[in-house]
Amino acid sequence: MKVENLKADTSASVIFLENLKNKTSVSHKNLESLPISRSIVDPKITIEQYGLYLSLMYDVVKNLEDTIYPIVSNAIPDLEERKKSHLLLNDLKSTPIEKTTHHFPFEDAIKISMPFAMGMVYVVEGSTLGGRFILKNVQEAFDFNEDKGASYFAGYGNKTGSSWKKFLNSLTEFEAKTNSEEEIIAGATYAFEAIHKHLSKKF
Repeated sequence: MKVENLKADTSASVIFLENLKNKTSVSHKNLESLPISRSIVDPKITIEQYGLYLSLMYDVVKNLEDTIYPIVSNAIPDLEERKKSHLLLNDLKSTPIEKTTHHFPFEDAIKISMPFAMGMVYVVEGSTLGGRFILKNVQEAFDFNEDKGASYFAGYGNKTGSSWKKFLNSLTEFEAKTNSEEEIIAGATYAFEAIHKHLSKKF
């Protein structure tokens, strides 16, 4: 590939990712402003709040893995390694909350396109970065660690940053081939809003 073509591709990828971040920023901030979202980073978090958050996030992650992962399997080569629903169930064992019911925040995402699905995965994968900050709070509050009680928020350990970059590479390559920026952004916005709705419910 010629140097000028490589620079053009890199520039286009940067612009795409900036647009994706900027156009979903309001939905992202709305999700982070929810009481349950704020509780998870509060030093005074209770074990019940923590358990509830894990339970609700299990619904999100499990729903994504079961229905969305199969759609994007050809675009993201390491999806199997990115499955984390089992970590949430394992962490729940360290809380008084039992997972007795299951809800599907993405149940109305029927016959969605591959670009739309890629946008949804972007949202959940991106949460692993914030998970490292939450991990520190949970460790201090409950003396949990990556092996007991906080395996989900440990993300990919010291590979969390590189795993995120690897995912973004897959996403930008896919967008460049399909010219599907608008659909990807629509999928990400939908995911933020669906998760917001899910975490707002009282179960």
